Amino acid sequence: MSDVVQENRDLIKEVLAVYPEKTAKKREKHLNVYEEGKADCGVKSNIKSNPGVMTTRGCAYAGSKGVVWGPIKDMIHISHGPVGCGYYSWSGRRNYYIGTTGIDTFGTMHFTSDFQERDVVFGGDKKLAKLITELEELFPLNNGITIQSECPIGLIGDDIEAVARKATKETGKMVVPVRCEGFRGVSQSLGHHIANDTVRDWVFDKTDLDKLEFESTPYDVAIIGDYNIGGDAWSSRILLEEMGLRVVAQWSGDGTLQEMKVTPKVKLNLVHCYRSMNYISRHMEEKYGIPWLEYNFFGPTKIAESLRMIAERFDDKIKEGAERVIAQYQAQTDAILEKYLPRLKDKTVMIMVGGLRPRHVVPAFYDLGMKVIGTGYEFGHNDDYKRTTHYVDHGTLIYDDVTGYEFEEFVKKLKPDLVASGIKEKYVFQKMGLPFRQMHSWDYSGPYHGYDGFAIFARDMDMALNNPTWDLVKTPWKQ
Repeated sequence: MSDVVQENRDLIKEVLAVYPEKTAKKREKHLNVYEEGKADCGVKSNIKSNPGVMTTRGCAYAGSKGVVWGPIKDMIHISHGPVGCGYYSWSGRRNYYIGTTGIDTFGTMHFTSDFQERDVVFGGDKKLAKLITELEELFPLNNGITIQSECPIGLIGDDIEAVARKATKETGKMVVPVRCEGFRGVSQSLGHHIANDTVRDWVFDKTDLDKLEFESTPYDVAIIGDYNIGGDAWSSRILLEEMGLRVVAQWSGDGTLQEMKVTPKVKLNLVHCYRSMNYISRHMEEKYGIPWLEYNFFGPTKIAESLRMIAERFDDKIKEGAERVIAQYQAQTDAILEKYLPRLKDKTVMIMVGGLRPRHVVPAFYDLGMKVIGTGYEFGHNDDYKRTTHYVDHGTLIYDDVTGYEFEEFVKKLKPDLVASGIKEKYVFQKMGLPFRQMHSWDYSGPYHGYDGFAIFARDMDMALNNPTWDLVKTPWKQ
């Protein structure tokens, strides 16, 4: 066993020593050190968080409303329950879209049934039905509605499915009930799954594909699981279209209900966020025979690899197109690396976010000469950690659903140059005088996907690390 592996194992034991014996035993299963050649990262995942520890996970409602359904821009998404959940998830992830707010797009608007105590006592079905009627009067150009249920709805037993069926008949539009009460499951991951299942049951199964107006081509693809944070889906779409493919659907970032409906007619589903959209992609493969492919457009190494991997599913025209696109952006990539490599080389980073980023952004850091010394997911599953082995180096510290205490202690001991995590952790580490990038929504920057996104990613990492502010406020170990 190498020195770095043993050192990090000892670090885990040291950090766990503060816990009561039972808690330490549970948390030990979620912490490990990756050893080269192993089939997985050796951590347990997708298990309920320990009561009393500070977890950064979201709930099932967050997974459905905040991630999968919320960015569908031409639908109205009702937060059915108290106002707080909807307010918290309102326009927080910067899912960019094209359209006129209140006319054909509704992503930056907040719709809630605003549950009060009397609604908990007497039920909210009638209130929900009235709300849908009012929304149809106020925003008649919406193309559909989803009902995103919050915790009280599941507890009191509101029949949102009956309300949705009745509203569908009355309006002639799709009204989709989503049973994503926050208490379901152990994290927001179940919310993704529930949302995927409602796409299957309430959109695909209720759409007559033969009646859809759609002219097929051999090069039709869909971008699945890109939420267009800061324009990510746009920068990815540019590359796919430049290589000769036709992107007929992208969801849910800047996506529409119609795009969702025609997706079963594409030739290949391109999945960016595996964790949130693998369920519906697998369903389309089983029912419609559409293959799916997970790709990674973070950093030039993975972009080129992914473009070639995608092209292999098509003919020589697309293969030649992929090589042409890679060559076309080589000069731009070289210029970025020439500028930023000397400024970022050998800088160390620790990552902790959700979804795909704890593994997908690792090669982008490597492209900049940086070293990832720790990474982990808020709500990853075992298959996420297996995929992570393809990205991380021997000796990397792995932490699942890391607690606030653990993460802070790991950072203090490993002393990274940069922490790349979520908004809940941002100010803790900045107050420690430690450079930080908020990787949940790109710290109000972006896009980070594609070649254009890599230029912004490199600039932002340099701006975080080499900002002269850190000469005034140093981390404790640099004073």
